[in-house]
Amino acid sequence: MYGGDEVSAIVVDVGSYSCKAGYAGDDTPKAVFSSVVGSIEQTGEADEAKAGTASDSKNGAKPMDVDKAKTKRKLYVGQELEFRRDHMEVISPMKDGTVTDWDIVDNIWNHAFKQRLLINPEEHPMLIAEPSTNTGQQREKAAELMFEKYKVPALFLAKNAVLTSFASGRATSLVVDSGGGSTVVAAVHDGYVLQKSVATSPISGEFLTDCMMKSLESKGVVIRPRYSFKKKEVSPGEYKVMDLDFPNTTESYRLYCMRAIASDIKESVCRVPDTAFDEVAYANVPTTSYELPDGQTIEVGADRFKIPDILFNPSLSQTIPGVDGFADSMSARGLPRMVIDSVNRCDVDIRKELLGSILLSGGSSSILQLKERLEKEVLEESPGNARVKVLASGNSVERRFRYFILSV
Repeated sequence: MYGGDEVSAIVVDVGSYSCKAGYAGDDTPKAVFSSVVGSIEQTGEADEAKAGTASDSKNGAKPMDVDKAKTKRKLYVGQELEFRRDHMEVISPMKDGTVTDWDIVDNIWNHAFKQRLLINPEEHPMLIAEPSTNTGQQREKAAELMFEKYKVPALFLAKNAVLTSFASGRATSLVVDSGGGSTVVAAVHDGYVLQKSVATSPISGEFLTDCMMKSLESKGVVIRPRYSFKKKEVSPGEYKVMDLDFPNTTESYRLYCMRAIASDIKESVCRVPDTAFDEVAYANVPTTSYELPDGQTIEVGADRFKIPDILFNPSLSQTIPGVDGFADSMSARGLPRMVIDSVNRCDVDIRKELLGSILLSGGSSSILQLKERLEKEVLEESPGNARVKVLASGNSVERRFRYFILSV
């Protein structure tokens, strides 16, 4: 039974990149794992279905649905995804920040409760963090699963922007949240998201990772997934890389492993430039070394600054070979433009207050450079008497998990 204040509330946030789950009031979540899952079609049950069909027809019984049996899938969540399996596809339950596959989300929640937190959800109230763009239909589905399947005693769905604002001690602010799947700017006023102010962009962490990977490929760098080779020591301190052949590995799993390496390169060497990126000015910038898992060392030069600057100037991505264009060029706006557009959609009375309280949310290692650059460019596009203040914690852990200090 629900014990009121004696039982800690559970906070769950399923994002495009990761799932975070833990106890309200803790500084950090107890469990953080990937929100993409592995999926293998269960073909073995199709044979059982055929056998069942034959026996049922003899007995006059209604044959079972063979096609339905064929489509059953087994999902691998969390650390299970790190082990390569034949024919395993990597799929995400999210698209543009919105849940598109509730079966996967259900499995993620179940994994978080039963395997990571080791709790009975019937005994804990739940707080679910949701995107500012969430629809009423999405909220209803989340509530339905929580009450009917997990039988939680109490549930509260809170928008990410509101949680970030409250965790910073503010009831009114402009929240800039650049996540894995999208970047969202939302105005919060007296604890409520102003829906008309919400601005979204596909320029996100995963998009920048893809840009980094395509840029390296265009320069002849080969990123080998960790499963595709092994190192053999031929002499003390000297290793030989031996290729391994797994022909049944899916393309989606190969790309998933390559993106993980490209993401680490991006987070390790990239920095937001102080001014707009220029190919000529950064042509002779000193390079930074990075050692790939297979032992080869690469040098990253101008891309260190070019990739992060895509957040401010999305058109830069079109100069990278292999990067697809945007279907809707209007949605791919730079951060300063998104901030100004979001503020201009709000009432005139609160615009100055919003510009003076812009909150950056995200785990980027170069968040302080991003803060200074954003503050500078927003100030240039703001009215002359406006006071622009961009706020960001210097602690990346606090920025990523700050709303876990809240309680229901």
